[in-house]
Amino acid sequence: MHSTNYLNTLITVSADCPVNVGTPPAKAGTVAERQFALLSAHPYRMTSDDLLLSVACERKGEITAAMFFAKPQACLRASPLVKKHGYGLHHDAERRVALFGMETDDYARLLADPSVTKQPGMRSARS
Repeated sequence: MHSTNYLNTLITVSADCPVNVGTPPAKAGTVAERQFALLSAHPYRMTSDDLLLSVACERKGEITAAMFFAKPQACLRASPLVKKHGYGLHHDAERRVALFGMETDDYARLLADPSVTKQPGMRSARS
């Protein structure tokens, strides 16, 4: 089974993100809105795998983890929260995820912390 979880890693805001501050997704029912709702309500309560599976179940109906992860899934580096909405995603020592707006002190602290691995968010457009 493929996993999308990271350990003690900050997925940074994409270089071509169009906003300068964390901006909640406006359109209801989108992947971005569902990921945002879960992460803002429950920081550090679920792993990336848990988050992706939960959103997939909400959108497509009941599916099992074995079915969902039978083929590789895109990790949160490809999340619209990172690419378009100005949020960094931090995975802690237990692989659980929280989101931080790029303008926050917490995001700056994580970005400056040499013990935290940084992974860039994927770009929205090819260079």
